[in-house]
Amino acid sequence: MMSDMTEPQARALLTKVLGMSRADTCQVNIGGGNNGNIRYARNTVSTAGETSGTTIAVTSSFGRRTGSATGNEFDDAALERVVRRAEELARLAPESPEWLEPIGPQTYLRTPGHHASTAGITPEFRAKVAADSILPAKERGCVAAGYFSDNAGWNASMNSKGNFLYDRRTGVNFSLTARTEDEQGSGYVTRDYNDVSQFHSADSAAIAIEKAIASRVTRAIEPGRYTVVLEPTAVSDFIGNVLGGFNARNAMEGRSWLSRPGGQTRLGEKMVDDRVTLYTDPMHPEVPASPAGNDGLPRRRMTFIENGVVSALNYDRFWAQRQGVEPVPGAGNMIMTGGAGSLDDLIRDTTRGILVTRFWYIRSVDPQTLLLTGLTRDGTFYIENGRIQYAIKNFRFNESPIIMLNNIDAMGTPVRQNGRLLPPIRARDFTFTSLSDAV
Repeated sequence: MMSDMTEPQARALLTKVLGMSRADTCQVNIGGGNNGNIRYARNTVSTAGETSGTTIAVTSSFGRRTGSATGNEFDDAALERVVRRAEELARLAPESPEWLEPIGPQTYLRTPGHHASTAGITPEFRAKVAADSILPAKERGCVAAGYFSDNAGWNASMNSKGNFLYDRRTGVNFSLTARTEDEQGSGYVTRDYNDVSQFHSADSAAIAIEKAIASRVTRAIEPGRYTVVLEPTAVSDFIGNVLGGFNARNAMEGRSWLSRPGGQTRLGEKMVDDRVTLYTDPMHPEVPASPAGNDGLPRRRMTFIENGVVSALNYDRFWAQRQGVEPVPGAGNMIMTGGAGSLDDLIRDTTRGILVTRFWYIRSVDPQTLLLTGLTRDGTFYIENGRIQYAIKNFRFNESPIIMLNNIDAMGTPVRQNGRLLPPIRARDFTFTSLSDAV
């Protein structure tokens, strides 16, 4: 079976499979594509490869009983087996109290996200990405460990209620940790794009290598509350729970920072600094997202926090029906408005503070306040009078993203991180509780 399929080919196959169904309702998903990767450690490539394939998944329901089966063969007999297996499992399954019929016909946006440049990546290209890390790392007395992956995929779905979706997209992900040969200094960089022509492997690798060298000799400073300058990677690490936390059910059931007593939510309340606006937009050219969310609900631009005020929550179909409201799909991306200028500009305007490259080993302490704990890593530096003065030992922190977003001093221009568009942030009174000897 071909690993690539046009929209007419996908529609024809889905129609054929649905025609085999004997269930009350049925949904069929197919998807495929090509994936490549290269991995290296200790300045040596360890693995590299490419995979391609196509899979099919059938979900059949009899009343509230549902079963699913998958396969990767596409002759008529194999397709029939998958359909019958899903039906067999559905008859054996217990009834689901939250079952809903498949969604009816929807209109989806044609979101961007597929680029020929990425679909055409070769093994030679991946080898150059690795070389652009390994060779300069060796020259500077560092050891590189990195991973680069690329994908060009498509997916399509159709159900017995007449809904059909077809989507194509590409993407690359790159991460690199560089350490000095004595293992005392460490630097890190990560990049992700839909269009690989925006990725510059040598420039990216240089960031991690320079940070490793700069952080080789560290000083210990006392834990406490400090002004921090958070690079976009650190912002993404830290406020990820905020970006994915606008779930109405979690809030109404008391399991969220958006919960209020009595099954109420904080919708309409001012929660963070006036300058904070968070929204999702599947059509955004820098971070395009899939046009469909949960249960096949079409995605559109939606603002979740506007000028510091919680302005929307997402509802899956079941919870929306129970609450008597319209369903709202979860966000496929999250975009945070920022200010003007770069990370360097934020540093230049900092009298005293700490620059954080990234956080790691983050754990939740209290979901209702979003209190988190974790560690800094891969380059933490002391700033004084607008300049980085020296590297410092890593800290453990105990802090809530909600508090941090109320203590913003300034923000820079948003940049892409992990499929999100986020600014570097300078914030006051960030709580570091202890030192860490980890590099």
